[in-house]
Amino acid sequence: MELRSRLFTLIAARVIVTTALLGSAVLVELNSPGTLPVDHFFFLIGFTYALSIFYLATLRLAERHPALVDLQFTADAIVVSAFILLTGGITSYFSSLYLLPIRFGRGALQVAALSAILYLSLVSAQYLAPDVLFALQVGGAADLPAVRFAQYTVGINLFGFIAVALLSGSLAESLRSAGAKLEDVSHQIEDLRAFNEYVIDSLLSGLVSADAEGRVLTFNRAASAITGLPAQQAIGNDVRDVLQLPAPIRQRLPALVETRSLRADIAYRVGDGRTIDIGLTATTLAFPDGRSGYLFTFQDVTVIKRLERDARLQQRLAAVGEMAAGIAHEIRNPLASMSGSIQLLREELPLSDEQAQLMDIVLRESERLNQTIGSFLAYARPQKSAVSRLDLRQVVHDTALLLRNSSDVRDTHIIDVDVPGEPVWYEADENQIRQIVWNLATNGLRAMGEGGRLLLTVCCEKAGPPGQVLLTVEDRGCGIAAEELDGIFQPFRSSFERGTGLGLAIVHRIVTDYGGTIEVSSTVGSGTSVRVRLPIHTTAGESRTQAAV
Repeated sequence: MELRSRLFTLIAARVIVTTALLGSAVLVELNSPGTLPVDHFFFLIGFTYALSIFYLATLRLAERHPALVDLQFTADAIVVSAFILLTGGITSYFSSLYLLPIRFGRGALQVAALSAILYLSLVSAQYLAPDVLFALQVGGAADLPAVRFAQYTVGINLFGFIAVALLSGSLAESLRSAGAKLEDVSHQIEDLRAFNEYVIDSLLSGLVSADAEGRVLTFNRAASAITGLPAQQAIGNDVRDVLQLPAPIRQRLPALVETRSLRADIAYRVGDGRTIDIGLTATTLAFPDGRSGYLFTFQDVTVIKRLERDARLQQRLAAVGEMAAGIAHEIRNPLASMSGSIQLLREELPLSDEQAQLMDIVLRESERLNQTIGSFLAYARPQKSAVSRLDLRQVVHDTALLLRNSSDVRDTHIIDVDVPGEPVWYEADENQIRQIVWNLATNGLRAMGEGGRLLLTVCCEKAGPPGQVLLTVEDRGCGIAAEELDGIFQPFRSSFERGTGLGLAIVHRIVTDYGGTIEVSSTVGSGTSVRVRLPIHTTAGESRTQAAV
């Protein structure tokens, strides 16, 4: 491309100079007819135009065929010599035209040498054989300057040819060197840019830059993966809307110039409807042109937050377990004595109806308290489990059958079961699995006081980690507020009348002992979904033995 550009410039310069010569010749001929050999002069001008057209037609072939380039400069030297011959040779004012091909020549010294040979030959012929050139209407020997003047003129011109060739070669070499360095620097800059983009796209953290108005400028691959937004959709939009920044953070952004950074945890709703926790850091960004902007880095901390909640819950549950071990028997033994004594008194003493009713209330509440303590002991000191291979579909069907016939079910309740056609085998204690399903299902029924649909499902997970089964209980009840979700598995935290607050705590303990996890998603007024994931390969029996010890 560089050679073609230089050749095009040479062709343009050649056409301009030829046109100038044509105009000058016309003016000379009009003012002093017969001064120039018109036929030969105009023939050379026409021939030069024809060559220029040929050069333009073959310009794109010049890089593949260097001989075409050499042909141009050789022809230029010959045509210039002819012009000088027609305009007086040694007395011609156009000897400087030799500099045109020398200046643009691919080999400046070679073109200068050819020009010097042609010019020296032309001048020598003028002095040694003037009759030969007389036919071209060049003046005879009497019209020629002195030999010393001719030698001086030839020497000056030859020196000019060589000097221009050396200078042109030096400049061309410097230009090539500068071009090569510029190309190397351009490649380095391009490599650095590509490396920078590769590093940014390889980050596990989302990285977003924005201008002072908050328009997104860059959006790396991790940002797209976390938010679910393609970079093309995010770039150019308001970063406050793209990252769903809450109002307090939006108000604090302008103050970043003074505070330099901002750290916050926000809730982000992705495209599929899930809500994830994002740990966000915002700071100011200075661009090379002096403008300012914002830089946001963030990570999906949903799992970390869940683990933190689980850790806090485990600490609370461990403390409750230690307390239960110390007080359970202290309460249960006196309670059994009081219940037995009241039963004996009721049978032996003559009681009025009101007294008998009061006795029944005491006995009933004693029994309820005894059941609460029993549940508490089951939670605090789980017994060794009898592990067997069971079909979870049957467990779900049996639990649904018991629920349909329980006192908690109304006519407005609908209990559905959705299980696969193939068995879902799992090795566990059947009573514990039934307790998980029963406790979750009864909670769902209580949440639907006015009726609704309760769905029990079980399946083998294919999308998640291999070797897991998924138990799901969904209701269309009152739902749970977001601020209360963290505490639903804590003991004695019940939102239902006559609830012990131990049902979900026991579920959590059993699932944890099996190495499983519980996920709860709920919307107030719409319902709750509880997903229990249990690993198929488990050491539940060993876990329970260690827990009992």
